[in-house]
Amino acid sequence: MAHNYLLLAGVMFCCIPACSLGQNWSGIHRLDNWKTFMILRQMKRIPSQACLKDRTDFKFPWNRGNTTPNEMSQGTCYHHLMLQQIISLFNTEDSRAAWNNTLLDQLLSSLDHGLEQLEQMEEDHLACLYLGSVVRKYFQRIHHYLKEKDYISCAWEVVRVEIEVCLSLI
Repeated sequence: MAHNYLLLAGVMFCCIPACSLGQNWSGIHRLDNWKTFMILRQMKRIPSQACLKDRTDFKFPWNRGNTTPNEMSQGTCYHHLMLQQIISLFNTEDSRAAWNNTLLDQLLSSLDHGLEQLEQMEEDHLACLYLGSVVRKYFQRIHHYLKEKDYISCAWEVVRVEIEVCLSLI
């Protein structure tokens, strides 16, 4: 089991800076993502394999291959919007009922710290209206999915894994 975490840690350590929509994030931001990612891993309550029937495609807005140069130049904005939406997703009563509250508080604190760091370095994150619309629609699909599944444990596990993927790409 420890070997799996070390392997995953190595992959994520290499992946996060490489996949970040063309941004040259400082070590602090990679570390923030890494801490948040590790808290999400600790939150896992049920095996993901038990929830295969509940998987869905939330249609993540971008991947490394289809990001336009304009979107890449707005990476800080994108990162900011994603963190805001992740905080909104996990800062609900339904989330509190589903997760260990100590880990949830750590997750929210880590996300908030990352958001504060971005706000200090951002020039104008309001200038990317298109990105905001795309990110909001993506998270609306996630919220709708959770509601449709009546916030069951497997639905939250599917979302937890999806957010891990988000963090590995921002």
